[in-house]
Amino acid sequence: MIKVFLWRALALLCVALGLIGVVLPGMPTVVFMLVAAWAGARGWPSLETWLLDHPRYGPPILHWRERGAISRRGKCAASTMMLVSIGIIALSPVPNPVKIGVPLFLCALMLWLWRRPEPREEDERRVTNKHLRPVRRD
Repeated sequence: MIKVFLWRALALLCVALGLIGVVLPGMPTVVFMLVAAWAGARGWPSLETWLLDHPRYGPPILHWRERGAISRRGKCAASTMMLVSIGIIALSPVPNPVKIGVPLFLCALMLWLWRRPEPREEDERRVTNKHLRPVRRD
């Protein structure tokens, strides 16, 4: 019982952080939704289903689960925010180890990010078409 409560609490926290990321520039959204779906699978299957069926967040979650894929747009957005963060850190009065360590970590993260596969075109169509309703031709 406590285990389920903890999974649900983590899922809700990540959904809340993801929703904050929708309106707050620089705060990731999809990353938190990925964690929310992961936690939801362990303690709240209906939340996981809702996230997977969501028209905006479902496709990136499915692409990540199926192939570890990240869209080019997502890579560009993440890289831009990392570069902005590096600039802010360089101009701020933080200790030198932070000025060196954080940019090195973010550069390594960017390298890993750009080495991830991108969703295939057929994956995009399959996931996108899943949410379309059939048109009746009477």
